[in-house]
Amino acid sequence: MPLHRFRHDAPLKAHAAYRAAKAGDAEAAARVVIDLGMELVTEAERRFAPGMRYVAPHAIEAAGDNAIPAVLAAAMASLCRGVRDDDITQANQVWHTGADPMERLISPASFDGPVCRDAPYVLVDDVLTMGGTLAELADYIHHGGGRIAGVVVLVFASRTGQLAVPQSRVRQLEGRYGDEIRSVCKAAPASLTGDEAQYLIGFRTADELRNRAAKAAEERDRRLRARGVRTGEG
Repeated sequence: MPLHRFRHDAPLKAHAAYRAAKAGDAEAAARVVIDLGMELVTEAERRFAPGMRYVAPHAIEAAGDNAIPAVLAAAMASLCRGVRDDDITQANQVWHTGADPMERLISPASFDGPVCRDAPYVLVDDVLTMGGTLAELADYIHHGGGRIAGVVVLVFASRTGQLAVPQSRVRQLEGRYGDEIRSVCKAAPASLTGDEAQYLIGFRTADELRNRAAKAAEERDRRLRARGVRTGEG
């Protein structure tokens, strides 16, 4: 389980500076981190050795460029005697805020930038719901030769509490859907998070899964257009 402060996002959303921070105001994000995240930073200092590389996904939301993860990562790096890693960046815009689970699954994050081989990384974010973005980031770092030392989030909103999917669930998904998950979600069942797998197993057939994915793509298109986001950007 990742290091976290809250199990639901109500305290975060209730903060007076939350909306401005979510829209890209770094000073507002600093107020959020100071008020809600310093206890988390103190715990991270006890848990992680000096020299860790703290990296946050660069998430561009429909309201703007979410500043909270980067500011939290900077605070972690400074107070935990680590390094803030700005080299790894999110290569696409996923617009996950306000998205339902299937919308998140069909629009995964991708990353770019150099990974320091054999270096220990701590992944940092403001909210972890299904965990897909951090799972993609972890996979990118692993493939680049780095290693994941831990995960830190302000809000751990996972329903299952499992970042990794159990092998029994992987076999169940493969038996029910065949290659459909790879086609729809652009990911192998074994690379899903516990919450993603729990959601997907709720579909009775591959056809039902495929139809829901097609509907989610249409809903995502309408949602982004309503917010003035041109489709094709994420």
